[in-house]
Amino acid sequence: MNKLRGRELGLPFPGRTGEHNAITDIPGVEVGYRTRIEGEGSLVQGKGPVRSGVTAILPLGREPDPQPVWAGMYALNGNGEMTGTHWIRDGGYFVGPICITNSHSVGMVHHAAVKWTIQNYADAWQSEHLWAMPVVAETYDGVLNDINGQHITEEDALLALNSTTSGPIAEGNVGGGTGMICYEFKGGTGTSSRCLKIDGEEFVLGSLVQANHGLRPWLTVLGQPVGSTIPENRLMNREHGSIIVILGTDLPMAPHQLQRLAKRAAIGIGRGGTPGGNNSGDIFLAFSTANRVPLPQMAGSRLRMDLINDESFDQIYMAATEAIEEAVINAMLAAEEMTTLRPPGLVCRAIDPNRLLKYFT
Repeated sequence: MNKLRGRELGLPFPGRTGEHNAITDIPGVEVGYRTRIEGEGSLVQGKGPVRSGVTAILPLGREPDPQPVWAGMYALNGNGEMTGTHWIRDGGYFVGPICITNSHSVGMVHHAAVKWTIQNYADAWQSEHLWAMPVVAETYDGVLNDINGQHITEEDALLALNSTTSGPIAEGNVGGGTGMICYEFKGGTGTSSRCLKIDGEEFVLGSLVQANHGLRPWLTVLGQPVGSTIPENRLMNREHGSIIVILGTDLPMAPHQLQRLAKRAAIGIGRGGTPGGNNSGDIFLAFSTANRVPLPQMAGSRLRMDLINDESFDQIYMAATEAIEEAVINAMLAAEEMTTLRPPGLVCRAIDPNRLLKYFT
Protein backbone atom coordinates (compact mmCIF):
# COMPACT_ATOMS: atom_id res chain seq x y z
CA MET A 1 0.00 0.00 0.00
CA ASN A 2 1.46 3.34 -1.06
CA LYS A 3 1.14 6.05 1.55
CA LEU A 4 1.92 9.74 1.34
CA ARG A 5 5.07 10.98 3.00
CA GLY A 6 5.02 14.05 5.21
CA ARG A 7 5.64 16.64 2.51
CA GLU A 8 3.30 14.91 0.06
CA LEU A 9 0.62 14.98 2.73
CA GLY A 10 1.06 18.72 3.13
CA LEU A 11 3.01 18.93 6.39
CA PRO A 12 5.05 22.16 6.27
CA PHE A 13 8.52 20.76 6.82
CA PRO A 14 11.20 23.41 6.24
CA GLY A 15 14.29 23.11 4.09
CA ARG A 16 15.18 22.07 0.55
CA THR A 17 15.38 18.30 0.02
CA GLY A 18 17.27 16.21 -2.49
CA GLU A 19 15.59 14.48 -5.42
CA HIS A 20 14.33 11.53 -3.37
CA ASN A 21 14.26 13.18 0.07
CA ALA A 22 16.38 10.28 1.31
CA ILE A 23 19.84 9.47 2.56
CA THR A 24 20.48 8.03 -0.90
CA ASP A 25 20.48 11.58 -2.29
CA ILE A 26 24.12 11.61 -1.15
CA PRO A 27 26.07 10.49 -4.24
CA GLY A 28 27.24 6.90 -3.86
CA VAL A 29 25.20 5.98 -0.78
CA GLU A 30 23.13 2.80 -1.14
CA VAL A 31 20.50 1.23 1.15
CA GLY A 32 19.15 -2.33 1.16
CA TYR A 33 16.66 -4.32 3.22
CA ARG A 34 15.80 -7.82 4.23
CA THR A 35 12.26 -7.88 5.65
CA ARG A 36 10.74 -10.94 7.30
CA ILE A 37 7.02 -10.98 8.11
CA GLU A 38 6.00 -14.58 8.71
CA GLY A 39 3.30 -16.34 10.71
CA GLU A 40 0.20 -15.30 12.59
CA GLY A 41 -1.42 -15.97 15.93
CA SER A 42 -0.03 -16.22 19.42
CA LEU A 43 3.65 -16.02 20.28
CA VAL A 44 5.51 -19.33 20.40
CA GLN A 45 9.15 -18.66 21.16
CA GLY A 46 11.36 -19.96 18.40
CA LYS A 47 8.47 -20.37 15.96
CA GLY A 48 7.12 -16.83 15.62
CA PRO A 49 5.39 -14.83 14.45
CA VAL A 50 8.39 -13.15 12.88
CA ARG A 51 8.25 -9.40 12.16
CA SER A 52 11.85 -8.27 11.86
CA GLY A 53 14.71 -7.74 9.44
CA VAL A 54 17.97 -6.03 8.56
CA THR A 55 18.74 -2.63 7.08
CA ALA A 56 22.08 -2.19 5.30
CA ILE A 57 23.78 1.07 4.32
CA LEU A 58 26.85 1.24 2.09
CA PRO A 59 28.26 4.76 2.56
CA LEU A 60 30.60 4.42 -0.42
CA GLY A 61 28.41 2.13 -2.49
CA ARG A 62 30.20 -0.73 -4.19
CA GLU A 63 33.66 0.76 -4.41
CA PRO A 64 36.08 -2.04 -5.33
CA ASP A 65 38.73 -1.04 -2.80
CA PRO A 66 38.20 -0.59 0.97
CA GLN A 67 38.46 3.01 2.15
CA PRO A 68 37.99 4.69 5.51
CA VAL A 69 34.70 6.51 6.01
CA TRP A 70 35.27 9.47 8.32
CA ALA A 71 32.76 9.41 11.15
CA GLY A 72 31.69 10.54 14.58
CA MET A 73 29.14 9.18 17.04
CA TYR A 74 27.15 10.27 20.07
CA ALA A 75 24.89 8.45 22.52
CA LEU A 76 22.18 10.54 24.14
CA ASN A 77 21.11 7.52 26.19
CA GLY A 78 23.23 4.40 26.03
CA ASN A 79 20.64 1.68 26.65
CA GLY A 80 21.43 0.01 23.33
CA GLU A 81 24.21 -1.14 21.03
CA MET A 82 26.21 0.17 18.10
CA THR A 83 29.35 -1.81 17.35
CA GLY A 84 32.57 -0.31 16.01
CA THR A 85 32.16 2.90 17.95
CA HIS A 86 35.26 2.55 20.15
CA TRP A 87 37.44 2.89 17.07
CA ILE A 88 35.24 5.61 15.61
CA ARG A 89 35.91 7.61 18.78
CA ASP A 90 39.65 6.97 18.69
CA GLY A 91 40.43 6.58 14.98
CA GLY A 92 37.68 8.73 13.50
CA TYR A 93 36.57 6.29 10.84
CA PHE A 94 35.07 2.92 10.00
CA VAL A 95 35.38 0.64 6.98
CA GLY A 96 32.55 -1.17 5.23
CA PRO A 97 28.81 -1.29 5.85
CA ILE A 98 26.40 -0.04 8.48
CA CYS A 99 23.65 -2.48 9.48
CA ILE A 100 20.62 -2.03 11.75
CA THR A 101 18.53 -4.90 13.13
CA ASN A 102 16.80 -5.97 16.36
CA SER A 103 18.42 -6.16 19.79
CA HIS A 104 18.98 -9.93 19.84
CA SER A 105 20.40 -10.21 16.32
CA VAL A 106 23.43 -7.92 16.56
CA GLY A 107 25.88 -10.83 16.80
CA MET A 108 24.52 -12.66 13.77
CA VAL A 109 24.42 -9.52 11.64
CA HIS A 110 27.94 -8.56 12.75
CA HIS A 111 29.16 -12.02 11.73
CA ALA A 112 27.53 -11.62 8.32
CA ALA A 113 28.88 -8.10 7.83
CA VAL A 114 32.40 -9.34 8.54
CA LYS A 115 31.93 -12.11 5.96
CA TRP A 116 30.57 -9.58 3.43
CA THR A 117 33.60 -7.34 3.98
CA ILE A 118 36.09 -10.18 3.58
CA GLN A 119 34.35 -11.36 0.42
CA ASN A 120 33.93 -7.95 -1.21
CA TYR A 121 37.45 -6.76 -0.44
CA ALA A 122 39.08 -10.15 -0.87
CA ASP A 123 42.35 -8.93 -2.40
CA ALA A 124 43.03 -6.45 0.39
CA TRP A 125 42.08 -8.86 3.16
CA GLN A 126 44.25 -11.63 1.71
CA SER A 127 47.32 -9.48 1.02
CA GLU A 128 47.30 -7.39 4.21
CA HIS A 129 46.80 -8.07 7.92
CA LEU A 130 43.38 -6.35 8.02
CA TRP A 131 40.48 -6.82 10.40
CA ALA A 132 36.82 -5.97 10.04
CA MET A 133 34.91 -3.91 12.60
CA PRO A 134 31.54 -3.20 10.96
CA VAL A 135 28.96 -0.88 12.46
CA VAL A 136 25.88 -2.81 13.62
CA ALA A 137 23.13 -1.07 15.61
CA GLU A 138 19.83 -2.24 17.05
CA THR A 139 16.46 -1.40 18.54
CA TYR A 140 14.04 -3.68 20.41
CA ASP A 141 11.10 -5.22 18.52
CA GLY A 142 9.95 -7.69 21.19
CA VAL A 143 6.42 -6.26 21.45
CA LEU A 144 5.60 -7.17 17.83
CA ASN A 145 8.18 -9.85 17.02
CA ASP A 146 9.40 -13.15 18.49
CA ILE A 147 12.69 -11.47 19.34
CA ASN A 148 13.82 -14.27 21.69
CA GLY A 149 13.43 -16.74 18.83
CA GLN A 150 16.46 -15.12 17.14
CA HIS A 151 15.09 -15.65 13.67
CA ILE A 152 17.49 -13.33 11.82
CA THR A 153 20.14 -15.36 10.02
CA GLU A 154 23.46 -14.74 8.32
CA GLU A 155 21.63 -15.15 5.01
CA ASP A 156 19.15 -12.41 5.95
CA ALA A 157 21.94 -9.94 6.62
CA LEU A 158 23.78 -10.87 3.43
CA LEU A 159 20.57 -10.44 1.43
CA ALA A 160 20.20 -6.92 2.82
CA LEU A 161 23.83 -6.10 2.05
CA ASN A 162 23.66 -7.52 -1.46
CA SER A 163 20.36 -5.77 -2.32
CA THR A 164 21.48 -2.18 -1.69
CA THR A 165 20.48 0.46 -4.25
CA SER A 166 20.56 4.20 -4.71
CA GLY A 167 17.49 6.31 -5.51
CA PRO A 168 14.15 6.17 -3.66
CA ILE A 169 13.98 3.70 -0.78
CA ALA A 170 11.12 2.10 1.14
CA GLU A 171 10.08 3.24 4.61
CA GLY A 172 7.96 1.97 7.50
CA ASN A 173 7.75 -1.80 8.01
CA VAL A 174 10.98 -2.62 6.19
CA GLY A 175 14.37 -4.00 7.16
CA GLY A 176 15.36 -3.57 10.77
CA GLY A 177 12.38 -1.26 11.23
CA THR A 178 9.81 -3.96 10.51
CA GLY A 179 8.68 -4.62 14.09
CA MET A 180 9.22 -1.19 15.61
CA ILE A 181 6.88 1.14 17.53
CA CYS A 182 7.16 4.93 17.66
CA TYR A 183 5.22 7.03 20.21
CA GLU A 184 2.92 3.99 20.55
CA PHE A 185 2.05 4.19 16.85
CA LYS A 186 3.61 1.80 14.35
CA GLY A 187 7.14 2.99 13.67
CA GLY A 188 10.06 1.73 11.63
CA THR A 189 12.45 3.01 9.00
CA GLY A 190 12.33 6.61 7.80
CA THR A 191 14.55 8.91 5.79
CA SER A 192 14.91 12.52 4.65
CA SER A 193 17.54 14.80 3.15
CA ARG A 194 18.54 18.44 2.89
CA CYS A 195 20.49 20.31 0.23
CA LEU A 196 22.90 23.05 1.25
CA LYS A 197 25.04 25.54 -0.61
CA ILE A 198 28.35 26.52 0.96
CA ASP A 199 30.76 28.84 -0.78
CA GLY A 200 28.79 28.39 -4.01
CA GLU A 201 29.02 24.57 -3.94
CA GLU A 202 26.06 22.22 -3.49
CA PHE A 203 26.14 19.51 -0.83
CA VAL A 204 23.66 16.98 0.54
CA LEU A 205 22.99 15.86 4.10
CA GLY A 206 20.73 12.84 4.63
CA SER A 207 19.27 10.99 7.60
CA LEU A 208 17.98 7.47 8.08
CA VAL A 209 16.27 6.50 11.33
CA GLN A 210 15.07 3.28 12.91
CA ALA A 211 12.35 4.84 15.03
CA ASN A 212 11.22 2.74 17.98
CA HIS A 213 10.98 5.30 20.76
CA GLY A 214 8.67 7.57 22.70
CA LEU A 215 5.37 7.54 24.57
CA ARG A 216 2.15 8.84 23.04
CA PRO A 217 1.68 11.95 25.21
CA TRP A 218 5.16 13.15 24.26
CA LEU A 219 4.55 13.23 20.49
CA THR A 220 4.99 16.66 18.95
CA VAL A 221 4.85 17.24 15.19
CA LEU A 222 6.27 20.55 13.92
CA GLY A 223 5.52 22.09 17.28
CA GLN A 224 1.98 20.77 17.55
CA PRO A 225 1.06 18.57 20.59
CA VAL A 226 -0.37 15.74 18.51
CA GLY A 227 0.10 12.82 20.89
CA SER A 228 -1.73 14.31 23.86
CA THR A 229 -4.90 14.61 21.76
CA ILE A 230 -4.91 10.97 20.58
CA PRO A 231 -5.24 8.96 23.80
CA GLU A 232 -6.91 5.88 22.32
CA ASN A 233 -5.14 2.60 21.46
CA ARG A 234 -2.17 3.22 23.72
CA LEU A 235 0.17 0.27 24.30
CA MET A 236 2.45 1.03 27.26
CA ASN A 237 3.04 3.22 30.27
CA ARG A 238 6.82 3.24 30.00
CA GLU A 239 9.17 3.31 27.07
CA HIS A 240 10.40 -0.03 25.69
CA GLY A 241 12.28 1.12 22.63
CA SER A 242 15.10 3.15 21.13
CA ILE A 243 16.08 5.15 18.07
CA ILE A 244 19.10 4.81 15.84
CA VAL A 245 19.95 7.84 13.71
CA ILE A 246 22.38 7.66 10.81
CA LEU A 247 23.46 11.00 9.33
CA GLY A 248 25.42 11.02 6.10
CA THR A 249 26.83 13.83 3.97
CA ASP A 250 29.21 14.61 1.14
CA LEU A 251 30.42 17.69 3.01
CA PRO A 252 34.16 17.45 3.74
CA MET A 253 34.33 17.14 7.51
CA ALA A 254 36.87 15.93 10.04
CA PRO A 255 35.99 13.28 12.64
CA HIS A 256 35.68 15.82 15.45
CA GLN A 257 33.23 17.81 13.31
CA LEU A 258 31.23 14.68 12.57
CA GLN A 259 31.02 13.91 16.28
CA ARG A 260 29.59 17.37 16.84
CA LEU A 261 27.14 16.78 13.98
CA ALA A 262 26.06 13.46 15.53
CA LYS A 263 25.24 15.29 18.76
CA ARG A 264 22.67 17.40 16.91
CA ALA A 265 20.60 14.25 16.37
CA ALA A 266 19.55 14.67 20.00
CA ILE A 267 17.89 17.94 19.01
CA GLY A 268 16.37 16.33 15.93
CA ILE A 269 14.63 13.56 17.84
CA GLY A 270 13.82 15.99 20.66
CA ARG A 271 11.70 18.01 18.25
CA GLY A 272 9.38 15.01 18.17
CA GLY A 273 8.91 15.21 21.92
CA THR A 274 11.14 12.50 23.39
CA PRO A 275 13.29 13.38 26.40
CA GLY A 276 15.52 10.35 25.74
CA GLY A 277 13.90 7.94 28.20
CA ASN A 278 15.77 5.65 30.58
CA ASN A 279 15.01 2.49 28.57
CA SER A 280 15.82 4.09 25.23
CA GLY A 281 19.04 3.50 23.33
CA ASP A 282 19.35 6.82 21.50
CA ILE A 283 22.56 6.32 19.53
CA PHE A 284 23.66 8.42 16.57
CA LEU A 285 26.32 8.09 13.86
CA ALA A 286 27.41 10.76 11.37
CA PHE A 287 29.65 9.99 8.39
CA SER A 288 31.13 11.85 5.44
CA THR A 289 31.80 10.38 2.01
CA ALA A 290 34.35 13.12 1.24
CA ASN A 291 38.14 12.99 1.66
CA ARG A 292 38.62 9.61 0.01
CA VAL A 293 41.99 8.08 0.87
CA PRO A 294 43.38 4.52 0.98
CA LEU A 295 43.21 2.52 4.17
CA PRO A 296 45.84 3.85 6.58
CA GLN A 297 47.56 0.47 6.57
CA MET A 298 48.01 0.84 2.79
CA ALA A 299 48.79 4.57 2.63
CA GLY A 300 51.86 6.72 3.14
CA SER A 301 52.87 8.67 6.22
CA ARG A 302 51.04 11.90 5.27
CA LEU A 303 47.32 12.37 4.64
CA ARG A 304 45.53 15.59 3.71
CA MET A 305 41.91 16.53 4.30
CA ASP A 306 39.66 19.27 2.95
CA LEU A 307 37.41 20.71 5.69
CA ILE A 308 34.46 23.04 5.99
CA ASN A 309 35.22 25.87 8.39
CA ASP A 310 33.44 25.41 11.73
CA GLU A 311 32.09 28.95 11.35
CA SER A 312 29.91 27.70 8.45
CA PHE A 313 28.31 24.90 10.45
CA ASP A 314 25.14 26.56 11.71
CA GLN A 315 23.18 25.73 8.54
CA ILE A 316 24.59 22.19 8.60
CA TYR A 317 23.35 21.65 12.14
CA MET A 318 19.94 23.02 11.20
CA ALA A 319 19.74 20.76 8.14
CA ALA A 320 20.51 17.72 10.29
CA THR A 321 17.89 18.67 12.88
CA GLU A 322 15.22 19.19 10.24
CA ALA A 323 16.03 16.02 8.30
CA ILE A 324 15.84 13.85 11.42
CA GLU A 325 12.53 15.32 12.53
CA GLU A 326 11.07 14.66 9.08
CA ALA A 327 12.53 11.15 8.82
CA VAL A 328 10.79 10.08 12.04
CA ILE A 329 7.41 11.29 10.76
CA ASN A 330 8.01 9.64 7.39
CA ALA A 331 8.64 6.35 9.19
CA MET A 332 5.34 6.61 11.05
CA LEU A 333 3.33 7.66 7.99
CA ALA A 334 4.69 4.76 5.90
CA ALA A 335 4.10 2.10 8.56
CA GLU A 336 1.29 -0.49 8.56
CA GLU A 337 -0.44 -1.63 11.74
CA MET A 338 0.44 -4.90 13.47
CA THR A 339 -0.99 -6.95 16.32
CA THR A 340 1.06 -7.16 19.50
CA LEU A 341 2.59 -10.40 20.78
CA ARG A 342 3.52 -9.09 24.24
CA PRO A 343 0.97 -8.36 25.58
CA PRO A 344 -1.03 -10.47 23.13
CA GLY A 345 -3.94 -9.31 21.02
CA LEU A 346 -3.65 -5.52 20.99
CA VAL A 347 -3.20 -3.56 17.78
CA CYS A 348 -0.32 -1.19 17.19
CA ARG A 349 -2.08 1.34 14.98
CA ALA A 350 -0.49 3.38 12.24
CA ILE A 351 -0.89 7.10 12.74
CA ASP A 352 -3.93 8.52 10.93
CA PRO A 353 -2.62 11.01 8.36
CA ASN A 354 -5.95 12.83 8.13
CA ARG A 355 -6.04 13.35 11.85
CA LEU A 356 -2.46 14.57 11.77
CA LEU A 357 -3.13 16.96 8.90
CA LYS A 358 -5.89 18.75 10.83
CA TYR A 359 -3.20 20.52 12.81
CA PHE A 360 -1.88 22.20 9.68
CA THR A 361 -4.96 23.06 7.62
